[in-house]
Amino acid sequence: MALVGLHTETSRSAQREAPAGPAKDPLAGMTVLTAEGQEPAQKGIQITEKALKRIRVAMAKEGVSPEQGGLRVGIQGGGCSGLSYNIRFDSQPRERDRVYSFGAGLETVNDPTNGAPIRLFVDPKSFIYLHGMVLDYEESLMRQGFNFINPNSTKSCGCGSSFTA
Repeated sequence: MALVGLHTETSRSAQREAPAGPAKDPLAGMTVLTAEGQEPAQKGIQITEKALKRIRVAMAKEGVSPEQGGLRVGIQGGGCSGLSYNIRFDSQPRERDRVYSFGAGLETVNDPTNGAPIRLFVDPKSFIYLHGMVLDYEESLMRQGFNFINPNSTKSCGCGSSFTA
């Protein structure tokens, strides 16, 4: 037995004319932090308060000093969509890195740093693809990890760890 779908001309035209609806705001309900010395409208990198909390906890666990080290965020070739996000701790910035500082004096729950600022390091090549990005942290029953909310991404894979710009 074969299943056959029946579409009338009116249903096709209704589909074409139906409004797409309002686009979902990927930052809805999040507290987004702007780096020190940066205006919110500037095309730098921002993080959410959840990401700040998680970075602080992970830095303390790894023994990375907030005064000297930081979180290196970048991209590399690879993944199903062409470019993959890369995130790791680094002991100090490199000569040509852009350095962003977040959360000075802003204490988070169970903050091991007592409100010390954390720094993000971005190399010049990665900045081309990451400017305007917001780094978030998600913790749910299905998923736990950092989310890269990147306006430069034109296509991403199902797992969310690679993208095309």
